[in-house]
Amino acid sequence: MSPSIQFPELNQPLLKKSDVFAWAKSHYRDRTFSKDEQIPTRSGLIYLVEQGAIRIVGQSQMNVLNTKATEEITSEEVFLGFIGEGQPFEIVSQPQFKLQAYSHLDETVLIWIYWQDLELLPNLRQEIFESFRYQHQRKLFWLSILGQKRSVDRLMGFLNLLVEEYGKPCEQGYYLPYPLTHSQMASAIGTTRVTVTRLMGKLRQQGLIFLYDEHLIGLPKLLQ
Repeated sequence: MSPSIQFPELNQPLLKKSDVFAWAKSHYRDRTFSKDEQIPTRSGLIYLVEQGAIRIVGQSQMNVLNTKATEEITSEEVFLGFIGEGQPFEIVSQPQFKLQAYSHLDETVLIWIYWQDLELLPNLRQEIFESFRYQHQRKLFWLSILGQKRSVDRLMGFLNLLVEEYGKPCEQGYYLPYPLTHSQMASAIGTTRVTVTRLMGKLRQQGLIFLYDEHLIGLPKLLQ
């Protein structure tokens, strides 16, 4: 059993997220991660990003025939999205599909709480449920984007979805504050890295995307 959240000094449950972050740190339920470090997640826990960003990756296992006509198990890693500051996430894996979380930025800070802790934090519970509901809606948008036949349409839909959710304003428009490799984008939209590199070059020439600070992807204001 996990220890219940109690705040005897206030004689009442804390309802603010900032108070929960402070409580978690005082009870050693926080950790700082380096860039690309895997998060050792456990079932039954809710994780909250206090600082930085988390990259969610899926890994599916498939039985395929090799050159000798015998079956072998292969795995493929797919980029599934980000979890930004203040957002919650939970990792639940299935037998044929494994989810993993990685720190996408250096000095990413997480705290974790148990589901039963939310009974004493009704405001935070409501906020977390709303966040999960929002994430579900975004996943539906993402599925509709994956249904596009052309790779360029899937790529632009993918970038629009990310910039719409996490974009920061700049003089040219809005940019994604998290770096993305062409391989990560390719895995997300179901194509090859070479194809993404070619399409990104064309989109830049057409003025449909730009690079902010030389490595962050941005979209012009006219596309917002």
